[in-house]
Amino acid sequence: MIFFKRSDEENPDQAKGPHNDLEELRGQVRSAQLPEAVAAIVAKELGKLERTDPSVAEHAIGQGYVDWLCGLPWRSATEDCLDFAKVERVLSGSHAGLFHVKERLLEYLAGRTLAAGAAPHVLVVDDEEIARMNLEHVLKKEGYAVRTAANGQEALDQVRQWSFDLIITDLKMDKMDGMALLSEAGKLSPSTQIVIVTGYATVQSAVQALRTGAAHYLTKPISLDELRQTARELLGARKALTPSRGPVLCFTGPPGTGKTSIGMAIAEALGRKFHRMSVAGLRDEAELRGHRRTYVGAMPGKIIQALRRLGVNNPVIMLDEIDKVGQDFRGDPGAAFLEILDPEQNRQFLDLYIDAPFDLSQVMFIATANDLSRLDAPLRDRLEVVNFPGYTEAEKEGIALRHLIPRQCAEHGLTRPFPEFTPDAVRAIIRDYTAEAGVRGLDREIGAVCRKLARMALKEGGEGYPGRLDAGLVGALLGPRRFSHSAAQAAPRLGVVNGLVWSDAGGEIVLVEAARMKGTGQLLLTGSLGEVLKESAQTALSYIRGNAEAFALDPDFFAALDLHIHIPAGAIPKDGPSAGVTILMALLSLLTGRKARPGVALTGEISLGGMLLPVAGIREKLLAAQRGGVRTVCLPEGNRPEVETLEPDLRAAVEVVLAAHAADLVDTVLDVPAR
Repeated sequence: MIFFKRSDEENPDQAKGPHNDLEELRGQVRSAQLPEAVAAIVAKELGKLERTDPSVAEHAIGQGYVDWLCGLPWRSATEDCLDFAKVERVLSGSHAGLFHVKERLLEYLAGRTLAAGAAPHVLVVDDEEIARMNLEHVLKKEGYAVRTAANGQEALDQVRQWSFDLIITDLKMDKMDGMALLSEAGKLSPSTQIVIVTGYATVQSAVQALRTGAAHYLTKPISLDELRQTARELLGARKALTPSRGPVLCFTGPPGTGKTSIGMAIAEALGRKFHRMSVAGLRDEAELRGHRRTYVGAMPGKIIQALRRLGVNNPVIMLDEIDKVGQDFRGDPGAAFLEILDPEQNRQFLDLYIDAPFDLSQVMFIATANDLSRLDAPLRDRLEVVNFPGYTEAEKEGIALRHLIPRQCAEHGLTRPFPEFTPDAVRAIIRDYTAEAGVRGLDREIGAVCRKLARMALKEGGEGYPGRLDAGLVGALLGPRRFSHSAAQAAPRLGVVNGLVWSDAGGEIVLVEAARMKGTGQLLLTGSLGEVLKESAQTALSYIRGNAEAFALDPDFFAALDLHIHIPAGAIPKDGPSAGVTILMALLSLLTGRKARPGVALTGEISLGGMLLPVAGIREKLLAAQRGGVRTVCLPEGNRPEVETLEPDLRAAVEVVLAAHAADLVDTVLDVPAR
């Protein structure tokens, strides 16, 4: 005899059937905390599924849609850790330097702490002192900050000075009654909730109070339980309706300066979940907004997918490399970011697949970019830019010793024992083998040293790797130096002045050279100079010619001369508005016979009248001056605020001379002429 098993016993999952699938969906709906509008959409969709044959494709599409709606974190959020000490520990432990970035983040946290940690403020208004004292005592025990007033006029004076969340006022009072106070306070502070309390309650007065704007109407004698419940409901509803917008920060700066990693540190410090989303090369707008369900294989966009994966509606989402977003016939993803990142719009963000507004205002968006000029102006306007200026040499050294070297040694098996990198060895790697604002290249070079040490350890018949590395051994392992940072000229020279410039790799010192020869009054410019630099040279020459007598020059000195201005390293294109004063001093040195002092460097643009105009990149230029042996740096007076915010050790390393006019710098830059 042969027995056959039932098919549902072989595969229990097939026994569920479409009816059980719908029951599971209904269970999801009941457990999900859906907003009222979304719950209505889900109920309508479930009704369609009940009437749809399970064998058709629309049934599976509808099931997936309901599953997505139920899986989104409509009300689920993590509690922010508003602890200043913890945030400072996390940021300081994970990143060296970046003082201004950390200050901005602590400022944001301070605002959040004040907004979230402040107790609700309640104003009690009653002409009976005993009633005021009783209400004040009860409300303070509930944790509210309470102030009192004896009449409506006194209450109005306080409303003009303080922000109150709730006003509890008697109806019958001298000078100004509760109804007049309700009307006037509503004009001064429309968001304040007002409760009318009276021992002369009538239907007419209650209707009038509610029409005038009262949130509640209580009768005397007051039930304390009813008072507590009313205050909790009104203040709780007000807190839920209060917008709490997350900031939209944009970290910009050269590669390798820690933009992505500090975003992770922010999430850790705040106790939020973190998601990094690379948008470099993104070309299809639907990847952000989602696809409509009419398309085969439609899915929500990356933002909604990330929120479902994280399970909270207030994570930290990093949009990495936002300046490298593409654009083609499929749409403009940059335009989609306008809605996603705008705090005024993203409270009602509409994903095309979900087709229901989702509140993104609680999300803390952080964008990263290397070049802000590649972003559209409307998108830049919605971002709060935080500039990452790069690390000083001392900061790079600390990062290498504390983070990079231990990690690279562990990855290459150099742990028994750990090789000791001396500070001189680390500085040699930084100066001779890297030219960058960040530490990515430094990490690669340290890895190269570790690989060579690992090979030495495995070499047959070898003695293992050395336990201590100095600058000489690093040079032997990495080979000839690959970079040579410009240094200031070593001796006074005629017509040669030190200039300070900014590049993507940080600040550098350049020499501006001037020469003269017989000619017909031509100005020759070489060194692969851009249009702005050429205009600066013309401006400097015009200023000298217009003020020739002040510099003891013949007014016609240029008639029989040709002047040649050259900036070495001609293969490197150069442009920018910060070399005007340097060119001016090089020409003055040449024409007056006064040699330029070797320990002085300049930066700044000039006007035709000789006024010094402020320039950018002051921090990087001072670092270059310090590295190149410059003792005195001349800057425009307009850069004083930036100089005053620099780190004390950087300001102490060089003497900074601020001037408003180019003539004020002549004796500082040029030697006294020999008699």
